[in-house]
Amino acid sequence: MKFVYFDASAGLSGDMISSALLDLGVSPTEYKTVMNGLNLPVRIRVREVERSHLRARKIDVEIRGKGSPARRWKDVAGLIKKAALPASVKERGRTVFEALFAAEAKVHGETFDRVHLHEAGADDALVDILGACWLAETLGIGEFFCSPLNVGAGSVRTAHGILPVPPPAAAELLRGIPVYSAHAQTELVTPTGAALIKTFVSKFTSFPELTYDRIGCGAGGRDIETLPNILRAFYGDRRNFSPDKHVYLLEATIDDANPQVLAAFMDRALEKGALDVHLTPVVMKKNRLGTKLTLLTESAALETLIAAVFTETSSIGLRYFPVERRALVRRIETIRLEGRPIRVKTALLDGRPINVQPEYEDCLALSRAKKLPLKDVLRRAAEAANIRLKG
Repeated sequence: MKFVYFDASAGLSGDMISSALLDLGVSPTEYKTVMNGLNLPVRIRVREVERSHLRARKIDVEIRGKGSPARRWKDVAGLIKKAALPASVKERGRTVFEALFAAEAKVHGETFDRVHLHEAGADDALVDILGACWLAETLGIGEFFCSPLNVGAGSVRTAHGILPVPPPAAAELLRGIPVYSAHAQTELVTPTGAALIKTFVSKFTSFPELTYDRIGCGAGGRDIETLPNILRAFYGDRRNFSPDKHVYLLEATIDDANPQVLAAFMDRALEKGALDVHLTPVVMKKNRLGTKLTLLTESAALETLIAAVFTETSSIGLRYFPVERRALVRRIETIRLEGRPIRVKTALLDGRPINVQPEYEDCLALSRAKKLPLKDVLRRAAEAANIRLKG
């Protein structure tokens, strides 16, 4: 199964999404043949352009004649039903348009069946949306991820007049999605792009740890002076994508906690997913002695540990922030000493063992059982492990 991670630092639109996916290696001729099968009065052109001196793919959809009519849900649903596309592509396309109609109905105070789409229901939008759905299936993309969205700023001219950025329908579609505004006084996320990304993407995250095979670049309609108007699509095997590898440091300073409670909390935090826990004595305001509680965690356990700090300690506030971390690859092996198993942790750098550490609890159990000094057991276990590695 493949993944795509969208870098939306310059926002996104329906044609940028389709262009970026097409740029991952799909034949433009095949794409145009499939889209022409929609039997819409359009002319489709695929070309390479430059944005801020960077190369990107651009799909242009020219509407012939007097333009597209405003369409209601039944009109769009009927066009999708007649389309010569796989059933799964048509179903995904219906889902995207349902999101668009629901957003437009809400912001205009209309019912779902009565509201109509202007720009987002036009022939070029149909090509953008159904084309993106077809490209996603053709590329075998099982899961989409995306960066927070740069929505731009300022205003945009629409069929309803001049509207603020993001326009109301796009803002409605972007509920629950991380957004920000930077570098451009223009619309960067269109309603069509917002509907596609809301339907496609399973997780929004800042650039994660990933290994990718290809990069597709989809160009926006114009050059923007302050940033490259390009959507990048990073494509690779899903096994090589780790959206939750971010590591966070949590800190709370506490001056009214029972030390026994804090000691017990250390074990509880490790059980709940903390990578590391430590307590540091500190001097707080009014010269009161206190304790700084520090936790290290991956993002998957972040909310659980925040809740645990509040429910199981007397802290009423904490700080957390992302940190960079490097960790050696670790391997657990078992040796035998005095007839008992001892686990040994081996740390590797570029496949080469550079540190060997016997498991403390196993060595302590042997020390007690055989009435041997613990330091001797630890030394002998490390020697036996090193001999095994060299052998």
